[in-house]
Amino acid sequence: MDKAFDLVIRGASVVDGLGAAPFEADVAVKDGRIAQVGRVAGAGAEEIEAKGMLVTPGFVDVHTHYDGQITWENRLTPSSDHGVTTVVMGNCGVGFAPARLEDHDLVIRLMEGVEDIPQVVMAEGVPWTWRTFPEYLDAIEARAGDVDFAAQLPHSPLRVYVMGERGANLESPTEAELAEMRRLTAEAVRAGALGVSTSRNLFHRFRDGRPAPCVHTEIDELQALMGGLKDAGAGVFQINPNLDEDAEQELDILRALAREGGRPVNFSLFAAPRRPDNWPVYVQGLAAARAQGLDITAQFLPRPTGVLFGLQLSLHLFAFAPSYKAIAHLPLADRVARMRDPEVRRRILSEEPDDPNPSLMGMATRTDSLYVLQEPARYSFSPEDALDHLAKRTGRPLREVIYDALLSDEGHAILCSFSTDLTSYLPQARQLIGVDGTVIALGDGGAHYATICDASYTTYALTDVLGRDGIDLPTLIRTLTSQSAASVGLLDRGVVAPGYKADLNVIDPDRLELHRPVIACDLPAGGRRLKQKSDGYVATIVSGEITYRNGQPTAALPGRLVRGGQPAPPRAAVKAAAATAG
Repeated sequence: MDKAFDLVIRGASVVDGLGAAPFEADVAVKDGRIAQVGRVAGAGAEEIEAKGMLVTPGFVDVHTHYDGQITWENRLTPSSDHGVTTVVMGNCGVGFAPARLEDHDLVIRLMEGVEDIPQVVMAEGVPWTWRTFPEYLDAIEARAGDVDFAAQLPHSPLRVYVMGERGANLESPTEAELAEMRRLTAEAVRAGALGVSTSRNLFHRFRDGRPAPCVHTEIDELQALMGGLKDAGAGVFQINPNLDEDAEQELDILRALAREGGRPVNFSLFAAPRRPDNWPVYVQGLAAARAQGLDITAQFLPRPTGVLFGLQLSLHLFAFAPSYKAIAHLPLADRVARMRDPEVRRRILSEEPDDPNPSLMGMATRTDSLYVLQEPARYSFSPEDALDHLAKRTGRPLREVIYDALLSDEGHAILCSFSTDLTSYLPQARQLIGVDGTVIALGDGGAHYATICDASYTTYALTDVLGRDGIDLPTLIRTLTSQSAASVGLLDRGVVAPGYKADLNVIDPDRLELHRPVIACDLPAGGRRLKQKSDGYVATIVSGEITYRNGQPTAALPGRLVRGGQPAPPRAAVKAAAATAG
């Protein structure tokens, strides 16, 4: 006998994604959509008993870099390990399309420098069956994933595609080239790009230290991209501001783009140590702009970006020391043995680092506020936990303390440093949670494979942020779901209500725990990456299919390319479906 529904979740505490108080209900799914929420009489082909558990919408991560990963594998981890059911890629102005054959190496090297994806991984993994951005969308539309994925047109490869070597060399475009960028932007959006992305962040460089092609572009070029969105009548404009500039100057650019283009502008909100006063200026400027009717949204992390260091990872304090580079190719056990040799130790400790990329040098050589990441992962450190405090307490040189910390656990230790002061960042970030025009994001899944593992921010928020400074569960879930989805025009998901896409999480709040990242060498060409697991996700559901049970993947791969913004379900259909539940 046929069952009324494909799936029924029974007796859960439903957190609807819109900010309402949790309520006990059943959730029924049919044909990839939520069919009923309430008391469901009909049976499901599969049922989950969820008494004492939470049901939330699937989380929507609007700032990722899975542009390459989706071309060579089906699982968009680590995001999908943490309740994420939709990702948006192509951020920061970098990606793999459009690209002519002769530009493949340049695009690869740009992604290597900006997003810490090894060149050999991309050279072997990316199939390059496209040239234009619409062709790239066609290629990834044939892919199946454990989550849905949407793509944005990246500015840097677009610039090189239109201008050739002049684009890579940061030369100014002609009027004809600006018009062509505008045309191609509109073409990409009409083909299904979610929008266009760019970056003014000076940290974004090639591995050899050259700035990314889009970093120094002038306002007329940004307006050409926005003009493409305007011509298409759709799409969002994602931008990374210049962290070294005054916030008011960057806000002027955001306001001008939003005002003249009439399309949403999403920007990355970071706390920059060199500009500590910029954060409140951005927050106040954002509120004022939205009060004027400008559609601008800030993306921020609930904690500062965590840069990870270790002998198995891309960076650590001694990574650029000549004597360490001479043994860096050795297997870990052999490297550890050599580093314990007194003479090798003396040389490495005494040498100055050398690398052409100032951004990487700055990250690797930072020694203040460096912490040992334990299991399970805890990121809310106190200043006394830092290695520089340990050095002061023990009277030892800090470089020696860091050296020994890297050798602990037979070289498997992971050290963590934050992009800015933790104690000052956390309160100001919590104040934004749930505020209109802000979304939690910037996890960068699919990038920084051996440097950063912040794609677990959803689980971190549920374990370390919830309940602090008055942050309640409905507010937190709203910003991880419907707010994030709406910020990029995906109005068909992020809500537990009839008619919405059946992307859901069943969570046991008593078991939620975030594990320490571990390294795996499972990328193409044996490339390494950080993975991070969690406990407490009883089931993650995409388009009505269970993709993960208790953190373990199933065989289901229902995730597909999302072409462009998606409308909300018709209100009449939602009300009619809701009326049948009871």
